[in-house]
Amino acid sequence: MPTKEAEATVTAFILVKSTPEWLAMTVQERVDAFTTQVVSAIEAKTTGVRSRFYDTEFYSARVTDVWVWEADDHRAYQLLIDALRETPFWDRYFEVVDLLVGTENGYARTYGLDPVATITT
Repeated sequence: MPTKEAEATVTAFILVKSTPEWLAMTVQERVDAFTTQVVSAIEAKTTGVRSRFYDTEFYSARVTDVWVWEADDHRAYQLLIDALRETPFWDRYFEVVDLLVGTENGYARTYGLDPVATITT
């Protein structure tokens, strides 16, 4: 019998590349811009979303960062993207290279299986 896990319905990997405008700012200016312009918009316009941010510029020339989002449902994810698109994050501070959206272990839920591809050693 499959194990029931608490998990987000929607997971999105937003692959971005920083722009020259973003890189021209000081570190403090970036923090201030991100918290006042991006985070505040997300907090004002969404509920049921969580994120993690990964730096990748030292491994990839195409993508400098990956922002991983978990959303309670597709509506929460849609509101998140709408909120981000209304901020300078989207195509001003960062070029959105790709959006990869899925559900964790969807195949297992579809076929009533244990999630055999999720491995912990």
